[in-house]
Amino acid sequence: MEEQRNSDTEVKMKIALIQMNIQWEDKKENYKRAETFIKEASEHGCTIIVFPEMFNTGFSMNIFRIGEPENGETTSFLSQMAKQYRINIIAGFPIWEMNREKGRNIAAIYNTEGNVIAKFTKLHPFPLAKEDQYYIAGNDIITFTVDGMPSSIFICYDLRFPEVFRKVAKKVQAIFVIANWPTSRKDHWEALLRARAIENQCFIIGVNRTGIDGNGIDYPGASRIYDSLGNNICAGNETAEMIIGELNPREADEVRSRFSFLQDIRFIDLPS
Repeated sequence: MEEQRNSDTEVKMKIALIQMNIQWEDKKENYKRAETFIKEASEHGCTIIVFPEMFNTGFSMNIFRIGEPENGETTSFLSQMAKQYRINIIAGFPIWEMNREKGRNIAAIYNTEGNVIAKFTKLHPFPLAKEDQYYIAGNDIITFTVDGMPSSIFICYDLRFPEVFRKVAKKVQAIFVIANWPTSRKDHWEALLRARAIENQCFIIGVNRTGIDGNGIDYPGASRIYDSLGNNICAGNETAEMIIGELNPREADEVRSRFSFLQDIRFIDLPS
């Protein structure tokens, strides 16, 4: 575990970024390891802990094996952990409804009472992995408040579509991005996270996994928190599975006050 801080002495929110080496399609083992991270984050005074996309199974298209009801065992586990350790939890996992042919790749946010305060379905299933053949695309962009911080969330491939981030920029201080983003495109991950922070003048909190999945794909970790000027607050490498970063959400408001770029946005329909 690595803990990284700014030199600023002002009290900051502590966030644990969990770069799990996810065990392929093994929910029980992933729950066990997740609880270890949750306990440690709580002991370090973190108020929010963030897990990657599909933290309980890995990026699997085997929806009929790994899928579960929306309020199934994974939700029960995360709810219990949030309440037991008094910590806000953000995590991604796949769900499958019996009357549908496809699943949903979702992110869920749990407060310290163990209640689900928001759910989000990935907007852009990744066609190069044939995700669109097994998971439906979401249609809703969400905002929520976690530990007093107005926030939004996107999943992995959504990061390549800046227009969806623009829709929430003025409403939030932070945007979370959870992912299974491969090492082969690590440079894109880092560049896009930083770009989203700069252009939307908010904290971008990107959480990616480590290890090699059941398809032989390697993942670099490289989780990041960028501030609203694009400065790197903390960075994960390819081995550490837990990174702790600190931020002051009000700094986003201060930057926007000094540089009112968001007020100059114009949404223009160009001729076809």
